[in-house]
Amino acid sequence: MIEFPPAKLNLGLQIIAKRTDGYHDLQTVFYQFPLNDVLEIIKDDSLEPGQCRLIPSGLPITGGENLCEKAYKLLHKYHPLPGVRIYLHKIIPMGAGLGGGSSDAAYTLKLLNTMFDLKLSKDELKAYALSLGSDCPLFINNMPQYAEGRGEELSPVNIDLTGKYLLLVHPGIHISSKDAYSNVTPKVSKSCKHTVESDIKSWRRDLVNDFEAYVIPNYPELAGVKEQLYALGADYAAMSGSGSSFFGIFSNPIPYKDWPSYYFVWQSVL
Repeated sequence: MIEFPPAKLNLGLQIIAKRTDGYHDLQTVFYQFPLNDVLEIIKDDSLEPGQCRLIPSGLPITGGENLCEKAYKLLHKYHPLPGVRIYLHKIIPMGAGLGGGSSDAAYTLKLLNTMFDLKLSKDELKAYALSLGSDCPLFINNMPQYAEGRGEELSPVNIDLTGKYLLLVHPGIHISSKDAYSNVTPKVSKSCKHTVESDIKSWRRDLVNDFEAYVIPNYPELAGVKEQLYALGADYAAMSGSGSSFFGIFSNPIPYKDWPSYYFVWQSVL
């Protein structure tokens, strides 16, 4: 079976408080968009139950054990599974604030649930997803969602960007999430949900990603990206997650710009 895990944007990202468990309470609106990885899982009788083999392609996958493998092993712990091959073609850049790894993990859970008729509810899938990462539960549902807590308390949000133009720019700069969180001062502020449900013309003034206050002064090249998106005519431009991807949302077709060749640049109509 094949699925196409999507990327996500953060429309506003407010860090509210540091928790005693080491995480942070936050508020954000997650908006999934059609920049997709390709995920295929095939039952493999040559492998023992509980074994999975990851076959990656596309963009390089760095780090240790992949989240798709972790998702398989987590489900197998409670619902014995036959051996499988997992083909993962990476298109979403890693470490870019776009949730690609979290999406792959969540879609692995969903695919395994369907393939092997585990009959897990969405709430059960979200619980498994949360143990893999704070962003994972949002991908169990394919819709815009308002998030609180560490990102797992999800509720619907009234937003429709259909017909808008999206330009995504990832300069390839790695930003440590740990450093980003440790350099943000938590504060209580107006909920971004209210702003996102208002006219997009108010977003530039009112919709803030708190990580930008740390990231932009320390990575000057990124400051230029946001300014260039507005210069091209974006209604709204911001960083997604803790970076380093920036995006612009446009009401009109996006003018051509010659970005540096090492940037990952992607655009689409939403």
